[in-house]
Amino acid sequence: MNTPSQDTQQMLDVMRKAVEKALDRKKRLGQYAVIWQDGKPVLVGEDAPKLQDNHTMTRPHPA
Repeated sequence: MNTPSQDTQQMLDVMRKAVEKALDRKKRLGQYAVIWQDGKPVLVGEDAPKLQDNHTMTRPHPA
């Protein structure tokens, strides 16, 4: 794996901090978040919609 340049590492650190801040804010507001985990989207938070038996998220079909 290539080591990122100092500029690239700074950008990654800023993005990580921004995401951490956004997730913390959503948690404090009682909102769920969608994160990527083990190659698939995962809903986290107390108000996260319940998944179907096949463990997939559902969304309305366009009319």
